[in-house]
Amino acid sequence: MDSIAYGGDYNPDQWSREVWREDVALMREAGVNFVSLGIFSWAHLEISEGQFDFSWMDELFELLHEAGIRIDLATPTAAPPAWFFRTYPEARAVARDLTVLGPGSRGMASPHAPAYREACLRITRALAERYGNHPALALWHVHNEYGGVPESFSEYDQEAFRTWLQQRYGELEALNAAWGTAFWGQTFRHWEEVHAPLPTASVRNPALELDWKRFSNDSILDCYRAERDVLHEISPHVPVTTNFMSHTCPDMDLWTWADEVDIVSDDHYLRADDPRGFVELALNADLVRSLSRGRPWILMEHSTSGVNWQPRNVAKQPGEMARNSLSHLGRGADAIAFFQWRASRRGAEKFHSAMVPHAGTGSRVWREVCELGAQLSSFSAATGSRVRADVAILWDWESQWAQDLPWRPSVDLGHRVQTNTWYERLWRDHQAVDFVHPEADLSAYRLVLAPASYLLTDTAAGNLERYVKAGGNLVVGPFSGIVDENDAVREGGLNAALSELLGVQVHEFCPLRQEDSARITWDAGSSDVGTRELPVAVWCEELVTTTATVLARYAEGPRPGGPAITEHAHGSGKAWYVGSDLDLDGLATVFRGAYAAAGIGVPDLPADVEVLQRHGEDGTRYVVLLNHTDQAHTLTIPGTDHEATIEAGESQTLQVTG
Repeated sequence: MDSIAYGGDYNPDQWSREVWREDVALMREAGVNFVSLGIFSWAHLEISEGQFDFSWMDELFELLHEAGIRIDLATPTAAPPAWFFRTYPEARAVARDLTVLGPGSRGMASPHAPAYREACLRITRALAERYGNHPALALWHVHNEYGGVPESFSEYDQEAFRTWLQQRYGELEALNAAWGTAFWGQTFRHWEEVHAPLPTASVRNPALELDWKRFSNDSILDCYRAERDVLHEISPHVPVTTNFMSHTCPDMDLWTWADEVDIVSDDHYLRADDPRGFVELALNADLVRSLSRGRPWILMEHSTSGVNWQPRNVAKQPGEMARNSLSHLGRGADAIAFFQWRASRRGAEKFHSAMVPHAGTGSRVWREVCELGAQLSSFSAATGSRVRADVAILWDWESQWAQDLPWRPSVDLGHRVQTNTWYERLWRDHQAVDFVHPEADLSAYRLVLAPASYLLTDTAAGNLERYVKAGGNLVVGPFSGIVDENDAVREGGLNAALSELLGVQVHEFCPLRQEDSARITWDAGSSDVGTRELPVAVWCEELVTTTATVLARYAEGPRPGGPAITEHAHGSGKAWYVGSDLDLDGLATVFRGAYAAAGIGVPDLPADVEVLQRHGEDGTRYVVLLNHTDQAHTLTIPGTDHEATIEAGESQTLQVTG
């Protein structure tokens, strides 16, 4: 498409044909040029096994095509029909406690059930053959929100797990070594003894759990690939995607998924219990752009107002929908879409907001939907432009899986909380941020942050070493570089993977009791450090420096007088280590030195005002201004002499030449 795509999930099979015609007229009024169709329509398309009814879909394709609205056509495999489960009850997904999950909701069947695989490919092939060359078709949308059912323990799945392990390890001896089965007498002598992580009397083997996560991710990814390959075969000119859930689905390793889709797309919903949810929204938008390797991406779903599935589903304030949408746009999205077009009257999501709400076209939500459509249309020149970032944060789902396993030194040191805090410090400092896998090329970044890198492979550790030696600047957070890819503590100390790079060794973890706290103070020789006393609430470490310089020490806590924050010149670059959890003010003090070393400036902009920039190939800047405050601000766009005023709660789009 040559303009910003705007629209949402369209579920016309819930409505009469008279409503269809009204919908199309309203879509044109709102500026909608893109809808997702057929996501949950399997029961209406394949009415019994092998018997198809496309008549209603044919009619919709023509209605939308005549109105100039492009179609994102889904394979409806996230919602197998009732006849499927009646015919193939053995294909149902099975929970960890071996409860068989029944039909009557959404999700998917066992990913390894032959009947499910066969049925998915049949409906996918039928749709591709009928609509693959239709001029209204812009995109294929496989399944919906993979990972909503992240694992299954059926006999099919457990047997597939053994096969997966045999392919990964080859010999049983290698599996025993990787899993450390000598501990607690778990050694396997026959492959038939290897099992999925079912309920046990005590804590399960952590390496088994980690491999099960990898296997489950690979299993569901294989389901996607099978459908995608059919679509590529029949309509190779039409790109294929599936909508990620980067913020709510931690069970999918989206780095492995991102290279399998033609266009990255994501669904994002605000957490109603977070009054500063716009920061987490920014984090996830930056993460999705990073999954897309900087290329434009699709916001496939978000909400016009409240959702229906949280304990308290807070409505958005006036102007908030536009700010949320333009935050994604400013972070690289070339499509802004919602769930859903028209609010449902029945079913589990009837209280979820929509572009056409229950209150109809006389509502504030509808007026804001139309205003946003006009604003996006006027900003179409930004299509295809990209975001540039000098700072990157390491992000690795496998490390997160491993850190989340039981029996860690403190439940209060969470990788997501740690990453969110470090990201928000960058956000408050008005830095554009990418996320990168620890094994990815880091050479484009002046500064790399590793707030929570519990698991590091040898390849990742070597990558960080090369980055710093070549002149890069790296800041590492606590509890990092601890285990290898099998969740085994490395020989040579608790941070052996990074100790030489950082010039410091971790001799012991010293987590705090819930009611305790600690303080860090900067050494007297440290200059320009801002706040000289930093509070610690969760975590301390006993550090022994080898070649690093101590910047700050514990004033109180489990190891008073011991090093807490260090700096190490390594090759042509520098590496900092922060051995404690720091709050936003504490991180400001640490990052100040890292910014200076990296040659990164902090723009002089008001707090909670965002200035997002995308860059066109011709040098044009496409600027998005977001004001999350209750007062107006006049500011100068960084890197330009262009001045703009943005009112309280407002969002703007600007085009700046030069």
